[in-house]
Amino acid sequence: MVFLGNCIVLHVIRTEPSLHEPMFYFLAMLALTDLCMELSTVYTVLGILLGLIQEISLDSCIAQSYFIHGLSFAESSVLLAMAFDCYIAICNPLHYSSVLNNEKIKKIGMAILGRSSLLIPPVIIRLKFLNYCHPYILSHSFCLHQDLIRMACSDICFNSIYGLFLVISNLLLNALLILISYIMILHTVLAIASGEERIKSLKTCVSLICAVLVFYIPIVGLTMVHRFRKHLSPPVHVLMGNIYILFHL
Repeated sequence: MVFLGNCIVLHVIRTEPSLHEPMFYFLAMLALTDLCMELSTVYTVLGILLGLIQEISLDSCIAQSYFIHGLSFAESSVLLAMAFDCYIAICNPLHYSSVLNNEKIKKIGMAILGRSSLLIPPVIIRLKFLNYCHPYILSHSFCLHQDLIRMACSDICFNSIYGLFLVISNLLLNALLILISYIMILHTVLAIASGEERIKSLKTCVSLICAVLVFYIPIVGLTMVHRFRKHLSPPVHVLMGNIYILFHL
């Protein structure tokens, strides 16, 4: 159903000329990101839930972790672009068409793709050369970088430091910029004299705020699970992992 829904969104935006607007282009990017996330995780998630598979090769696990983390960074960047779109539409509407024209949207899309795909390989490739000696049991029904380095008995200093850098420079920075965007939007909306215009402007961004919350809340929950893993039972890890994947599809 999720797969079909994202395909329908992409098809409608592509075939309907009236939807060839920046907001819908970013929505298409978000749907495409979700579609790729689903394709990269469906094999192990459904395989484990249905009892069809019980193991995964190291190479496949590393590849899956690359796509999961890369697509998460991409989705965060798309949400930032959507927040910027909302900010320009409300705070600077007269320059909207010049600031977000088709050429600039293409550049934003290429920047998102480059940022999410080119920064991750150093830490992912490093996983291939680690020695693994701890129990080969994953915490979730899919592979994450955190799980793989937990099973390693080699020096993981580079992975830990570089991984933290990626989280700060992508997820946390994007979250901060999104927060600033919506604070400025709220400030502009409250300055509007008409109550009807305030409601109309707020409705424009409510759905985007919900999308941001749906994205970041599971990530925070999954982070807390890994942080306090010693005090939590395995089913909690599996549950939070499935919630994380479910809300990112």
